[in-house]
Amino acid sequence: MIQFIRFVSFRQFTRRSGLYEPFRPQHKEPGKQREFPHGLHCGNTPPHIAGSRVPVEVEAKKEHRTMVRKKVVRPIAELARKVREYRALKERPRDSQKYALDLETMTRPYSGKKLPVLAWEDVRRESRLFSLLCGLRLFGVGRLFTRKSWLQEHEEPCYWRITKVKVDYSAENMDHGKAWGILTFRGKEDCEVKEVDKVMYHDWRLVPKHEEEELKGFVAVPEPAARFVTYPPLLRAMILAEARREGRVPRQEPLLDLQRGGPLGKDFHPEQEKEREQRGAAA
Repeated sequence: MIQFIRFVSFRQFTRRSGLYEPFRPQHKEPGKQREFPHGLHCGNTPPHIAGSRVPVEVEAKKEHRTMVRKKVVRPIAELARKVREYRALKERPRDSQKYALDLETMTRPYSGKKLPVLAWEDVRRESRLFSLLCGLRLFGVGRLFTRKSWLQEHEEPCYWRITKVKVDYSAENMDHGKAWGILTFRGKEDCEVKEVDKVMYHDWRLVPKHEEEELKGFVAVPEPAARFVTYPPLLRAMILAEARREGRVPRQEPLLDLQRGGPLGKDFHPEQEKEREQRGAAA
């Protein structure tokens, strides 16, 4: 005897057997949680959420969640950018081209700029820093160098002690590059090694070895602290206006005493007013 078996869905089977309990959501106030029946999941509810509580606000946030756009990787464009930077680095002018000088016209051929007239005499008589370094042993590392302008402006010793040199070997006479050293300005020595600036100026001089000990042995005299300073512009104008109003002509510039004997007390201003009244009565 042939029996015909009717295939039914899982939902129909659970409904007929009484295992399925339809979910009927209750109307509740917004912001409250809604409960799911325990046991089998129903409808489109995933099994791992069945029997748990999910806030309505969380579901709303999930619906309105925006997708973050991923950064597009463009390896060819990145490689092209690096190639452009490398070419720009290679094509930049060297110091020997940038600071080349025509002694007849006193003009730099690369930029077309003309040197000021006051610098023409120094260009013909003085030397640049690397013009001196290229003729010394180890490119002058350890030697002292000063400038003509420092010798004319300051009585205290001012010099550079060279510690490192990077020469531009592509230059014709290797008289260009960068140098680092320790600066001693007006007898005060810096603690850090810095790059020497203005190496292309024509006013550098080499300190002879028999004068190095004299420069190194110089002891800087501490500067005395300032006792009087000028008033700020607005306060100075107020003091002068008050003096004109009282009929007094100040013989000297009003100065502020930084080393006042005692602190300003509560009786300071009344005493000042009494002194002004006495001056007015005497006048």
